[in-house]
Amino acid sequence: MERITISLDPELASILDQMSEQHGYASRSEAVRDLIRGWHSQEALKRQKNEHCVAYLGYVYDQKDRTVSERISNLEHDHHHLTISSTQLHLDHSNCLEVLFLRGPTKEVKTLCQRIMSQTGVRHGAVQFVPVKVFDHIDGHDHAHGMPHIHLQTIS
Repeated sequence: MERITISLDPELASILDQMSEQHGYASRSEAVRDLIRGWHSQEALKRQKNEHCVAYLGYVYDQKDRTVSERISNLEHDHHHLTISSTQLHLDHSNCLEVLFLRGPTKEVKTLCQRIMSQTGVRHGAVQFVPVKVFDHIDGHDHAHGMPHIHLQTIS
């Protein structure tokens, strides 16, 4: 590890300590390392430097408006190759929280997320992207059944 020294005004140092404790970090260094990794990966994805990603998209929508769920379902079916899984939580009689787990080319995943979040009737949308490297073969890794599959390695 390389040691660095940073200077923070007392207010920022206090915020760092509070947030570190709140999020369960053992030290300021652990918190800062995690922040830098997250910042770096998100910036790389914004600049399209990484070809592939996994992502999770969460959004709340009005389930009483049947056209919203139909439009979203059509988008998901049109992009079924990106969707790994989805889960839904009924918040009350009108609102549903849905979370989609996605993987694929970063540009395609981003486009799908934007299209879903921009649908009329969708609110409180947020997405998190995780850059990955895709491997279809790893030395010394053999499955007896010979089932084709890929491996995803996160990029820190």
